[in-house]
Amino acid sequence: MNLRNIVAVSGESVLYTLVANKNNGLLLENMDTKRTKFFSMRLYQFTPLETVGIYTDTDTVELAVIFKAMLDHEATHPIPSPKDDNQTLHNYFANILTNYDRDRVYASDIKKVVKWYNFLKSKDLVVFDEEATTESATTEQE
Repeated sequence: MNLRNIVAVSGESVLYTLVANKNNGLLLENMDTKRTKFFSMRLYQFTPLETVGIYTDTDTVELAVIFKAMLDHEATHPIPSPKDDNQTLHNYFANILTNYDRDRVYASDIKKVVKWYNFLKSKDLVVFDEEATTESATTEQE
């Protein structure tokens, strides 16, 4: 799964695709409406999804790995709603990533991951190529 150029913007409910980088902000395309809009760095904070990681007991795990685990466990552990109570969200995350750091990963973080996953899945972007996954794992081991 390629999360490159997908950006979350503070205060916005949808994800965006990076179109251009300007000196004072980003030109982003709404993934829902396909409309392009300029977001000023003075007013917004940006989170590129490829840089997001979830704390574990020993290290961090990339968001793409979390999405893969969510996809793999979807049949046995249905995706909760982001509006579910905190305990339900933590129990779900414990099932898909058993060693996540319960002290540093908050319910709000899990809600964001679930929202992003559901949004990307609705756009058919949660697709994993076996060759790319194997190649990525081989590169990390070297």
